[in-house]
Amino acid sequence: MAKLDARRIQGFLADPGTVRVVLLHGEDQGLVRERAEALLRVVAEGDAFRMVDIAREAAVKDPGLLAAEASTPALTGGRRAVRVRDATDGLANAAKAACEGKGPGLVLLEAGELAGNKGLRAALEKHDAAAVIACYPETGAALAGAIAAILKDLGVAAEPAALDWLAERLGDDRMLMRRELEKLALFAGADADITEEDAAACIAGGAALDMDEALLAATAGDVTLTDRALDAAFAEGANAVQLVRGALRHLQRMQAAALAVAGGARPGDALAGLRPPVFFKHRPAMERALRLWPLASLETAGAALLEAERRTKTTGLPDVAVARSAVLAIARMAAARAR
Repeated sequence: MAKLDARRIQGFLADPGTVRVVLLHGEDQGLVRERAEALLRVVAEGDAFRMVDIAREAAVKDPGLLAAEASTPALTGGRRAVRVRDATDGLANAAKAACEGKGPGLVLLEAGELAGNKGLRAALEKHDAAAVIACYPETGAALAGAIAAILKDLGVAAEPAALDWLAERLGDDRMLMRRELEKLALFAGADADITEEDAAACIAGGAALDMDEALLAATAGDVTLTDRALDAAFAEGANAVQLVRGALRHLQRMQAAALAVAGGARPGDALAGLRPPVFFKHRPAMERALRLWPLASLETAGAALLEAERRTKTTGLPDVAVARSAVLAIARMAAARAR
């Protein structure tokens, strides 16, 4: 089985079959944990006697330990789940031994980002008894679908506009997203069909909405409000990469609308044509911004944000300062055009 593409993941999580080792790895650690919990529910069925956590150091020291634990019968019967958190390439030998082991137990390895040409991933990606699942932030339709699935598990549904609104604001941190959706489901009540207005009324604060305010203010040329909203976003737990990527998405939507304006559309009509739709409370600010930003300038600002993202990851400079400076630079550019 080895490496799974995105289309096969949900089916696998519902039924991992006879796979002996699953490696969940990637940037989105909230998604790693969520998928691990889904597998544990299926394999161990909530039975604590069928679940065991093994320390990474112990498994590295004894490469046969995972295979032995997976082969040990559960006290209450059924399939056993053996979990290792914070897995690293040092577990490659232990993972290979577990693939060759006996018994029905499943070994579940949770890792961060791993190189694909060596170590743990290389040991498992070509093995028939293993499944390797990359966990990176979902976007667009995939993210909206994930939100819909979580809400369904929580006993509610959401209108397409509400799903789009939530996907725009809750996509960078999977665990935060789940907490906010749990709050929304409780707010809406059992069997509710959540609207965009419901979502906005419940999720009325937090880092994502503070970032929205900062980005809208920036492209509209309000430097003071941008600065204040950035303070609030970082105080609420936003991170630099999250901010820069949010700014890039915002500018990409502005570019799409600017292309429509360049083709003769009025700003309001251009915004109405965006998908997902612009949140109704944001339309006035985005329309003002569209009147300030020619298409070429949006492209220049987007290139500057891409460079800022690179600098947050590679230069060793304080990433929050880099991201903040990039967004404030956009605000100053727009302010200069508004004069």
